[in-house]
Amino acid sequence: MSQDYSYFEFSYINRNAENDAKNTTALNNAADISVIVVYFLVVLAVGVWSMVHTNRSTVGGFFLAGRSMVWWPIGASLFASNIGSVHFVGIAGTGAASGIAIGGFEWNSLFVIVILGWIFVPIYIRAGIITMPEYLKKRFGGQRIRIYLSLLSLVLYVFTKISADILSGAIFIQQALGLNIYLAVIALLAITALYTVTGGLAAVIYTDTLQTFIMLIGSFILMGFAFNEVKGYENFEKLYMQAVPSITGNISANCYEPRPDSFHLFRDPLTADIPWPGLVFGLTIQAIWYFCTDQVIVQRCLSAKSLSHVKGGCILCGYLKILPMFLMVFPGMISRILYTDVVACVDPDECEKHCGTRVGCSNIAYPKLVVELMPKGLRGLMLSVMLASLMSSLTSIFNSASTLFTMDIYTRIRRSASEKELMIAGRVFILALIGVSIAWIPMVQGSQSGQLFVYTESITSYLAPPVAAVFLLAIFCKRVNETGAFYGLIIGLCMGLSRMITEFIYGTGSCAIPSNCPTIICGVHYLYFGLILFVISGIVMLAVSLMTKPIDDKHVITSYLKFSSHLDRRPPRVSFPSVKYASIHINKYMQTFVCLVSSFADDEPGFLKKAVMCFCGLETKKAPKLTKEEEEALQRKLTDTSEVPLWRNVVNVNAVILLCVAVFCHAYFG
Repeated sequence: MSQDYSYFEFSYINRNAENDAKNTTALNNAADISVIVVYFLVVLAVGVWSMVHTNRSTVGGFFLAGRSMVWWPIGASLFASNIGSVHFVGIAGTGAASGIAIGGFEWNSLFVIVILGWIFVPIYIRAGIITMPEYLKKRFGGQRIRIYLSLLSLVLYVFTKISADILSGAIFIQQALGLNIYLAVIALLAITALYTVTGGLAAVIYTDTLQTFIMLIGSFILMGFAFNEVKGYENFEKLYMQAVPSITGNISANCYEPRPDSFHLFRDPLTADIPWPGLVFGLTIQAIWYFCTDQVIVQRCLSAKSLSHVKGGCILCGYLKILPMFLMVFPGMISRILYTDVVACVDPDECEKHCGTRVGCSNIAYPKLVVELMPKGLRGLMLSVMLASLMSSLTSIFNSASTLFTMDIYTRIRRSASEKELMIAGRVFILALIGVSIAWIPMVQGSQSGQLFVYTESITSYLAPPVAAVFLLAIFCKRVNETGAFYGLIIGLCMGLSRMITEFIYGTGSCAIPSNCPTIICGVHYLYFGLILFVISGIVMLAVSLMTKPIDDKHVITSYLKFSSHLDRRPPRVSFPSVKYASIHINKYMQTFVCLVSSFADDEPGFLKKAVMCFCGLETKKAPKLTKEEEEALQRKLTDTSEVPLWRNVVNVNAVILLCVAVFCHAYFG
């Protein structure tokens, strides 16, 4: 059943929301199934190829792809790691609910990506680190900041990235396939874990490159179908402003009518859903944490064969980050036009009937567009796109979480662990993380948030700003010491947790069902709260550092890096003196398991064992013994930030072009 409604002398189809459940059937035709099967075969083939052709048997090979990656797979992997299924579901849903301002979250990152490639990564390379907590350990000394950041990163992965990606994937699977959520999610997690456990970072980067190509093709096709339905951009603007649900009850019109500023990026600083100072300043703090200090993103940059390839990858990622406004936000808004009563529902009973939650159904905007608009075959392609975004994001998180656990936590649990044991521990932890992720699904399904992307951004605003503050001060302020950094992080964490836990207790509510959370705690917009938290944490770090003993100059690792040869003339940095810390006791069953597997790897190999070790990248290879001079030369290569002048100029020019495009986009839609 469908009805035609005419606006401005042309018609569009508004599907009857009452029959949604009947119209949404599993993708059981040959064309869709064939596309999905081909997709999985190609992804697995690329994963297997990268497993065979890359070095996975060392820490550097598994976690940093042997530092041999070039710019284009790095850029594609940066984009795919950032753009997960939560973006297709969450950004499109928030766009459907409130307009284009959510697209500013993507465009804001264009400036930060340049900062990543030109300031942060050179410092990390010079420091010779693998993980972000390792950098802080070298910068400040001690272990408590390193352990704190590792644990906080793992918690953030579970609460925001993994949980949000799984939920968004489950929403799409429900809409498109009609499968049991747990069966579908477990299958997806098993496949993603397969080539993450076996292939390491190289497999993840190469498969991410393929996923990016698939995502772009599929989402461009869907965008074309969507704009064809509304007959162009001008009519799209007119129709969106009239997309009001038919069932509104006694709810205020402000809750269901499109916002007057729906097509503006910069909105009122006091009354808007996304105030412009929060978008410009508060969001930048989050972006610095995510792009410049988060393991998932930085690890890809550290795998580059040279600094110019790092910058080239950042530039490619930046150009790709221009697209989500057009590929996700606009289609989400068109979905509200085509399926107004479902996507823009405001009555709690109606919303619960359509999507199982009483706070709104905007999250189904993109999946519903795919199921209803795309023909057979192309529908399967779009399902592959969603699976690609989900899998690329999860594999990136699994690999980086494994790196954090292995290098920053397990090495304290087992100080005498061999490199092979570290490889095994990292793979075992991925399996454990999958188990936690599956167990967390019911909690995510019961989340009170009506807009998934806003949920992830708000949690980030409560926990990430102190981390952004400590990294910025570590790089730009030599006077900040370990004591100041630690107490700033702890005070920031307490403030952030107080806001986050209070919101979990009271719920965030919706326009139709407001939350009872006290205004003094929840009344400040989450972007403003993140900015305030950043400033307070930074002030505490500076104040405590000034009241305590400074770090001796000979121990201070790279402050702000100017690209000149004077770095090579500095006296070598002296490491902090070793301090005896109490060992962390690990669960005896896990330790026994890892040690048994490690001893199995060290036994005399038989045919079966050789096959298993080869599959997992643990095969024994006789590496040539390096002389002391050769080891020093290798270390210099790994920490080299020099660039060929031609390519340095090429990436610099492209950075300027990218920033100009970013300014134009903000000005045009501002």
